[in-house]
Amino acid sequence: MSDPQPTTGAPGPADLASRAEALDAADELAKLRARFTLPDGVVYLDGNSLGALPAAVPDTTADVVRRQWGELLIRSWDESNWWTAPERIGDKLAPLVGAAPGQVVVGDSTSVNLFKALVGAARLAPPGRTQMLVDANTFPTDGYIAASAARMTGLRVVPVDPAAAAQAMGEDTAVVLLNHVDYRTGRLHDLPALTRAARAVGAITVWDLCHSAGALPVGLDAHGVDLAVGCTYKYLNGGPGSPAYLYIAGRHQDAFDSPLPGWNGHADPFAMTSGYTPAAGAVRGRVGTPDILSMLALEAALDAWDGVSVEAVRAKSLALTDFFLECVAAYVPQGRVRSVTPAEHAHRGSQISLSTDNAREVMAELISRGVIGDFRAPDVLRFGFTPLYVGFADAERAARTLGHIFG
Repeated sequence: MSDPQPTTGAPGPADLASRAEALDAADELAKLRARFTLPDGVVYLDGNSLGALPAAVPDTTADVVRRQWGELLIRSWDESNWWTAPERIGDKLAPLVGAAPGQVVVGDSTSVNLFKALVGAARLAPPGRTQMLVDANTFPTDGYIAASAARMTGLRVVPVDPAAAAQAMGEDTAVVLLNHVDYRTGRLHDLPALTRAARAVGAITVWDLCHSAGALPVGLDAHGVDLAVGCTYKYLNGGPGSPAYLYIAGRHQDAFDSPLPGWNGHADPFAMTSGYTPAAGAVRGRVGTPDILSMLALEAALDAWDGVSVEAVRAKSLALTDFFLECVAAYVPQGRVRSVTPAEHAHRGSQISLSTDNAREVMAELISRGVIGDFRAPDVLRFGFTPLYVGFADAERAARTLGHIFG
């Protein structure tokens, strides 16, 4: 996208502020902000790194610690249903990524789940293939894990630009690892088309949903995705370091061979046998004892989605980011920032990334003025728009504050 260009008769501060007020008044999702605990006077646009605190989580966590752990002790594995939490919460999360029940298991970190998925994908792929296509701009850990999984499975990592990934797929492609949304730029990649292309050549897809789940429709089942992973502490608001999830499409579950066959994924975990027999279904994606404190905090956090459609969230996300870009164009002097996020809705996630000189210092100044986004090297200001609790007045204030810094 080119530099924002002010136009003759461009809206002024009063016009934009009044429009923001009217848009918030008409917003059917505005009431959802009450489901979150946010500091007064702060515009929080970093939910693409750490989501805000859902209001139900503190009391739930206190109950887990004081009663379930403190009073019931080990009985809570049965009486408080701790044991079934990974698959139960997986089913609660599943509609947000377009998955039917029984295909999502919660636990471990994104990195650990990615390792399971990539090695499992290589073992599902047709024999004799040698390539693992990997998003060249992926989050660094994804690249590290992919390189290790490739070494273990005898594959060769081939970095690709997702825009050209379909053309790079062929009869030698075993696994395709792509990000649904680029973490730096906010570019949304074409999951349906790229998944179709991979299936056409017999390759197994692994999608990283960290920057899309909870912000836009994913449609894992509808689009025939094979495997997917994601975190829960961004748009899903599960809390710092909350457990990640692994999606294993139903058609692959019987053949999915996890490289981390822990006792929790055993068909009969308390038999304590020396040989491993995987559990049926996505439960075989479990490894060790679940992190119950953060797991149950996540379960409470997902209550914030009750009665909310992802489609409505997506519509508001696009409206918010459009309005923010309009305000930036009006408030920020020409040439001081450049959007690196695609203007087209079909290619935009739920963040706006602006390139500018001294980006680290600019973001520090924004934060000092109560507008919290984040910085990515070398020159990117990132603003994440979480429609469950971000409004149009937030977008207007953030852009106006940015303009004051450059003024």
